[in-house]
Amino acid sequence: MTFTVIKPGLQTTIQSRPRTGVRHLGVPSSGAADPLSLALANRLVGNAWDAPALEATLLGPTLEFEKSCAVALAGGQAECTLNGQRINAHETIAVKAGDRLSIGATAAGARVYIAFAGGLSADVMLGSASTYLTGAFGGFGGRALEAGDRPHFFQEFAEPCSTPQQFRMPMTSSWALRCCQSFEAGMLSNAGRQALFDTNWKVGRRADRIGLQLEGPALEILSEGRMPSAGLFPGTVQCTESGSPFVLSIDAGTVGGYPRVAQVARCDRHLLGQLRPGDHVRLLPRNAEQADADLGAKLDYWRAWIGDIERVI
Repeated sequence: MTFTVIKPGLQTTIQSRPRTGVRHLGVPSSGAADPLSLALANRLVGNAWDAPALEATLLGPTLEFEKSCAVALAGGQAECTLNGQRINAHETIAVKAGDRLSIGATAAGARVYIAFAGGLSADVMLGSASTYLTGAFGGFGGRALEAGDRPHFFQEFAEPCSTPQQFRMPMTSSWALRCCQSFEAGMLSNAGRQALFDTNWKVGRRADRIGLQLEGPALEILSEGRMPSAGLFPGTVQCTESGSPFVLSIDAGTVGGYPRVAQVARCDRHLLGQLRPGDHVRLLPRNAEQADADLGAKLDYWRAWIGDIERVI
């Protein structure tokens, strides 16, 4: 059972769970940039949270279906239509053969997730079906979808479902990310450490699945922004030699030589996938105990709708 990509959108890829246990080989985790939205979309069509689905960035695709199907949308706020009629996110949508589904540009948030009943057929590499564009593997031939592609899905039907209002993630242009100081925070001057958490940062034009440049005052870095390469993870905040913070995302490399001045707490890491150029960001200081308590509270909240939330965020 297939659909045809009529228009691919700006960057539409197949994403699933992250790759784990291979960072020592230099392989990033990849996976959905916003795994919570992936899980919400999959929940609506009866899939496991990590069933392969489409991740559309800033401008989504137009798809034409050859068979009936059930789909669901979650994530960024975008106008979506089925045969020209507006449809809503967070609801199971029945699609018939010949129907066209179009995902418009996001007005808030960066990524829309499109889940299909039964999930999508995808190339599995190193334990995940997620697309890693830099390495050109996983997903649909290791690349973003193109016009004329015909991905496969596995089921035609799913029980109708709707996300309760309290579990519909709000999209905004102003974000707050809870962060802990990281290994080289001491390389910032006292004024630099204060500015890191007191500044209303703006997401720059360099914003993708590798990371996001934050624009604002230049932080004073005592090491001139260089050090021997050290391990990196999604959510690590590096300070470049220009003094600009750079927040690593899901496709970031595994090592780097800029000081690691902060780390986005696990409870908020999924939000990185929805930040877009021009958005504003505040980094909220937390110690390890506070970050752990924040995570516990978030897991307790979401467990009522997504039972295996610990695997998601």
